[in-house]
This record gives sequence, structure tokens and C-alpha cells, in this order.
Amino acid sequence: MDVQTVQHKSPRSFGLATKHLQGLRRRDFLAGSALVAGRWISSEQTDFVVDPATGEAIAEVTRCGATDMDLAIAAAEQAFSSWRELLPLRRGAILRSWASLMIEHLEELAILVTSEQGKPLAEARHEIAYGAGFLEWFAAEGERAYGDTMPSHKVGTLLQVRVQPVGVAAAITPWNFPVAMITRKAGAALGAGCPIIVKPAPETPLSALALGRLAEEAGLPRGVFQVLIGDPVELSEPLLRDTRIRALSFTGSTQVGRMLLERAAQTVKKVSLELGGHAPFLIFDDVDIGKAVEGAMAAKFATSGQDCLAANRIYVQRGVYGAFVEEFAAAIAKLKVGHGLEPGIEIGPMTKLSVANKCRLQIDDARKKGARVVSSNHGGNLGPNFVSPTLLADVTAGMLIASDETFGPVAAVLPFDSEEEVVARANASEMGLAGYVYTNSLRRALRLSEQIECGMLGINTPSFTGPPIPFGGWKQSGLGREGSRHGLAEYMELKYVCFGDLGS
Repeated sequence: MDVQTVQHKSPRSFGLATKHLQGLRRRDFLAGSALVAGRWISSEQTDFVVDPATGEAIAEVTRCGATDMDLAIAAAEQAFSSWRELLPLRRGAILRSWASLMIEHLEELAILVTSEQGKPLAEARHEIAYGAGFLEWFAAEGERAYGDTMPSHKVGTLLQVRVQPVGVAAAITPWNFPVAMITRKAGAALGAGCPIIVKPAPETPLSALALGRLAEEAGLPRGVFQVLIGDPVELSEPLLRDTRIRALSFTGSTQVGRMLLERAAQTVKKVSLELGGHAPFLIFDDVDIGKAVEGAMAAKFATSGQDCLAANRIYVQRGVYGAFVEEFAAAIAKLKVGHGLEPGIEIGPMTKLSVANKCRLQIDDARKKGARVVSSNHGGNLGPNFVSPTLLADVTAGMLIASDETFGPVAAVLPFDSEEEVVARANASEMGLAGYVYTNSLRRALRLSEQIECGMLGINTPSFTGPPIPFGGWKQSGLGREGSRHGLAEYMELKYVCFGDLGS
């Protein structure tokens, strides 16, 4: 299990997660069993789930193995024909029921997310509602999976293009959005008529298992939605080699994504990948500084910076550079750091110690190479998984933070002079997930909307995601799209049919 145990515990926060979890109405959310072939299974091998803020073990979960995954694949294959034949209206009704149950249990699910992932409780609540929205969206999209009738190029024929479910799907999901990344993938697969097997991150299994219990209560049939937890390598191996898995969706690092893509090619699966980001945030000298600071705060520090959409390279035109750095530093200094279950917390711990250490390495590297540490919000000795929100000014291209994704609350600010220069610098990355532009010039906004190489771009806004939008990136930030009608297409195949002489 890839979870680092924190050695230092803050007396102020130790035991807070356990206290909240003990108060849950749904005690079965902590049972720790996996959902395989319509049954809740346990094994003698278990792993501990750790509160990243304190290092405290908060739950024990079963560890599934390759044999369990083989059983899950067989159950999903068996369930496929009946699930695909169910009327889309009926499938949609089940997805809507699942979404309603999520909202009914929103507070309990949010406590699970904060306890195992670390994000502030307010953000966890938002994630639950956001995740339920994908089930609602794909309930409707599944009812609108239209094909085409084509004008024929052959005499006496009728041409159709149909869309049909691809088959059994698998989802490997990350720890930073442990609920929303499951529902965004599962909602699309199930809406398309495909059973799905979910392997959540080992750091955050509790919320995934809770979703499984609610899915069961919503009426999802045996084998249609399954959740297996355990070693990522052992559980991924059967998914990659088995020809019955027709579609694979992964959210995570580019390095792992490349490996999965290579392995999935051996059985020619449909693969959708949402990989790393290194988002540029461009601020021009014609904008209101206050609005730019507000946008940069939201784009950088949501989920404590552990977000693939996070603004990693904040480019500021030289005319407003000094003013922006000053106001940005002041805003960062006000962020409240602590256990995500405490009131008013805005920055929680890093979910993994390795992430926190990477942040510290980037800060040290930048400082040694001439960057200014303008603001470093010291929240006290809360433990090694905590990283103080930090602003690095005068960052240059030779620093690690300028070229490598930062997955934490460290903001890198870089000055620029001209539009042409900053566009070239923004595009000088193999990552192309998201970008941000702040300008009051409509002409510039239109130009840059064409020129910035990324799959998603926010103009004068830090917020642009949601069920209706096609989420995904260019270059090595991924393949395919999630959300929107395009997300449904990742789990469907096109079939062209030519009707000739059908007789009388």
C-alpha cells in the first residue's frame, strides 16, 4: 500500500478524523469490504487507511488480489448483455437514484474524503455534489446516444451509423478527487450501457467503497459496478491482459499513463487518459490586479494545490509584476492551514509524504537558483505532510518548479514582456491540460484562445469544469475526454450498417 505514515502528530488535530468517523450514521461505510460480483468480500490480508494530517490509522480495508479481479471481470462480462439491453430510461433512473443517495449522504461522504485525503471539509462537500452531477448528466446523455442516417452513395441502399456500448470497462482512479473521478468515469460507462470495475487509489478507498454501497442501494445489478482495493500493480495486471476488458480509463501521472497505454495496446483496448498538468496562468498589464490575484488564488490553492488544473507557472507582464507579487503574497499569507476537519481551514495536508517532499525540493532548488521566497505561510509544526503555502517570485526556466508539475501549495511567478514571448514560454511544455489567461483585450483573448496549446482554457476565470464540458488535455496530458457528450463516446463503438435489397 503506497501510503506514507506520518511520524509527527499535532496534539490539536490528533484523533479528529476518528472522532468524526465514529459519529457517522452509516457505520457500513467503514466496513472495509470490497464489492466483487455483487458480494461484499473480505480477506485475511488488509491495509490501513491513514489520516494524512496526523498519521493516525483510521480504518482497515481488505486487500484484493488478482484472483478477485478475475472474478470481477467474469461477473462484469456476464452482466453486460442484460445491462446494455436495459432501456436507457431505466439505466438513467438508476443513475439518478444513485446521485440522490449521494446528496442524501453528502456530509458523511465528505467526512470520509477529508479523513482519508486531507482536503478541507468545505471542498470535500463540494466534491460530493460535483460528483453526483456527473451521474445526473450521464443519466440524460445515455438517453440521447443518437446515431445517424446518411444520404446513400449507392443506389437502392439505406445507410445508418449506430452507437453501441463497447463492453466491460475499467477505471483506475486517483487520490486527489476520490469521489468525482469515479462518478465521472462510471457515470459515462454505465450511461453508455457498459459495466465498470473501479480500482481506486490505495490512499483513498473508503469513499470509493461507500459509493459502492450507495450504488447497490440505487439498484445497480450484480456485476455492473464493482470496487476492488489493493496493490495497484497486482490489480491492474488482469485488467490490462484480459481481452474482456474493452475500455480502460485512467487518471494519474503521465509516467504511469504511458505504461498503461503500452500494455493496453497489446489487447487493443479503448483507452482514455487524464494525465499530468503544468498549467500556465497568463496575466497581462491591462487587467485589474485584484481580480487577477483572486483568480490566481483559486487556480493555485484549490485542493491544497493537489490538482492537475492548478496554475503552476504564473506569468505576469512586467508592468504589473511588482504590484501583483505584493498583493498575491499578502493573500497567501492569510491562508489558514490545518486539519481539514477543523472549521475555516483552507489548506490541508498533502495526501502523500512524497508529494510534500517534492514541494520542499522545488522550493529549495528555486531558492538556491535565485528565486525570492516572498511569502511563506508558516502554520506551525503540524507534521511532515504539511507544506506551508509559499510564493516564489523571479522564477526562471532553469528551476525545477518551472519545468516539473507542482502538486502542492507552492506558487511560481515569472515575469514576461511581450505577448509573443509568453505564448512561446507557455507552450514550451509537453503538458497541455489546462491554461488561464487574464486580459481585458477581446482581440488578445481570441488570439490566445487559438494559440495556447491545451485542452481547456479559462479566460478571466479560474473555474470552468463541470459535467457538460469535455475534460481532457493535449500532448502528454492525455487522450480522450471525460464529461460532456464526448465522455459518453469513450465507452461506445460506431457501427456502420448498409441495407441493400430487403425484399418485399
